[in-house]
Amino acid sequence: MITSSPLRSPATRLAPFDAAIFDMDGTLLDTESVFRDIVFDVCTELGFEMTHDVHRSMVGSSHERTQQLLVESYGVAFPYALFDEKCRVTMRERSHAGVPVKAGAVEFIRELRARGIPTAVATSSRNPHAQHHLGAAGLLDLFETVVTRDDVVNPKPHPEPYLTAASRLGVEPARCLALEDSHAGVRAAHAAGMQTVMVPDLVLASDEIHALGVHVMTSLVDVHLAAFDHD
Repeated sequence: MITSSPLRSPATRLAPFDAAIFDMDGTLLDTESVFRDIVFDVCTELGFEMTHDVHRSMVGSSHERTQQLLVESYGVAFPYALFDEKCRVTMRERSHAGVPVKAGAVEFIRELRARGIPTAVATSSRNPHAQHHLGAAGLLDLFETVVTRDDVVNPKPHPEPYLTAASRLGVEPARCLALEDSHAGVRAAHAAGMQTVMVPDLVLASDEIHALGVHVMTSLVDVHLAAFDHD
């Protein structure tokens, strides 16, 4: 399902860029709220009580970091492998009817392509999850490359995913625009030296994020306008 909303004029204007690199869940795809519900349900099923604080700490984290966070929160008895499997199976079941796309994503990506600006995805998700979800959302063919957890040694907040995407596109990191919804992702893109925009989803921009000097916008619709409305 593709959603859209009317264009609005943002106050921010972005510097020129030669490539755009998008995070996936929560930035391109409106999946974080679905996954949040699954996390709460699966934890209850396994006899643990998920909290909003623990969940927020998981947003944008890699598989390894999520495991660490859950073991720190619930102890070494937490059955992470079972939790992970149940979450993945349930997420795939709930995506059979399609994966919702964030407002403005398709329009923005199509204009980027029309202008000859290459695009990529840099996600902490594993390759099968990324391929399935981008395909179900009808977005997979719109990107030159997709960098997943399986393609890097160091996941976000390390800059490697973004640096890998820039390398594959043949564009210097400083000439790339990065779009993110999580703190870990913003830190990764900023550390890679990219012009970074946070579009908050379930997690708001913190004082730390604002201190990095990144742009914070309410939607990809606003990012689209900030990129091209002043041509």
